[in-house]
Amino acid sequence: MSDFYQNGIITNFHNLTDRPVEDLEADLMRFSRKRPMSLILPSLYSELEGPALKHIVDELAKVPYLSEIVIGLDRADRDQFEHAKEFFSHLPQHHRILWNDGPRLRALDDELAEHGLAPMEPGKGRNVWYCSGYVQSSGIAEAVALHDCDIVTYDRSLLARLIYPVAHPQFHYEFCKGYYSRIAQGKLNGRVARLMVTPLIRALKKVYGPLPYLDYLDSYRYPLSGEFSMRTDVLADIRIPSDWGLEIGVLSEVHRNYSTKRLCQVDIADAYDHKHQPLSEEDALGGLNRMSLDIAKAMYRKLATLGVEIHGETFRTIKATYYRIALDLIETYYNDALMNGLTVDRHSEEAAVELFAGNIMDAGAAFLENPRDKPFIPSWNRVQAAVPDLLERMHEAVELDNQ
Repeated sequence: MSDFYQNGIITNFHNLTDRPVEDLEADLMRFSRKRPMSLILPSLYSELEGPALKHIVDELAKVPYLSEIVIGLDRADRDQFEHAKEFFSHLPQHHRILWNDGPRLRALDDELAEHGLAPMEPGKGRNVWYCSGYVQSSGIAEAVALHDCDIVTYDRSLLARLIYPVAHPQFHYEFCKGYYSRIAQGKLNGRVARLMVTPLIRALKKVYGPLPYLDYLDSYRYPLSGEFSMRTDVLADIRIPSDWGLEIGVLSEVHRNYSTKRLCQVDIADAYDHKHQPLSEEDALGGLNRMSLDIAKAMYRKLATLGVEIHGETFRTIKATYYRIALDLIETYYNDALMNGLTVDRHSEEAAVELFAGNIMDAGAAFLENPRDKPFIPSWNRVQAAVPDLLERMHEAVELDNQ
């Protein structure tokens, strides 16, 4: 059970009573008559062979209120795509798989590239972007949720709680972010959120002052969660980052487009565990090393768009301030874990902070060296302005692939 405080500038939905999922689903069935709902599942083919996704599909098969499930499938050849169709065929809901590596969708991607509108690199951001385009092309849903495919602790109450705030006809929320504690096998997880994002936000507040955007980010209990929901019209006008800055980038986009009164977060799970990324100290292109670098760049880019002047010498101050705050938080997390009978490896936590501190500097250098960098995939509104019939042709391509 969580507390009941509203201590940020966005609305916080708590798990106060552990309400049965059947009650939530009964509400959502009523809501669905006025506000049909979809779910986006961005997936690698390898996740079909892992321990989590089969259980997720089994749970989703019990969900009565979804009108549509859209699966984005990456890194799959033709035989693997055919296997994926069989794998997801157990879903009773209307569902479609976007074969992102198939010839039809690749041809559309090449066409967008000719207009300078295609995603620049593969990854989750590209997958989610194409799925969001398909949801708009299908025209089925008015509310859509998204969650990852590697959640080993999944049950369908997570989805019910995640989509409830944007599905309720009397609520005015346009976007909802899921949060949870990252605990598994007696350990405290979530290192990038705990040891990089939160102390970096607070360091930036010390260096640049109490900016509304930083107060906004600091209101999220788990800003890096891969679970969020929104009204479908939100999809048309947000620019999705193509790198590991996806989650921070989406939060920045909805902050740009909507009042904070229309944004919220919800407690979606008492226990949450998924595939863990390695720290990858020796590989700047992998694991938490790459993730922390991309997140820092995403935050610097957003501050620059808000008119904050970012100079090279400032990054030393940001790094030093971050480092002190992060070390203090290690002590706090260690004590909290100890009281709850959990373990925290303080040595590995400090090693992670040292890596993240270096990446704060490296991200600053990369940001200053590439002022023309275009990390965001264009919004679908821009795509439709340039290629008016693309969504219609995407819908047709997906239908043909799924026949």
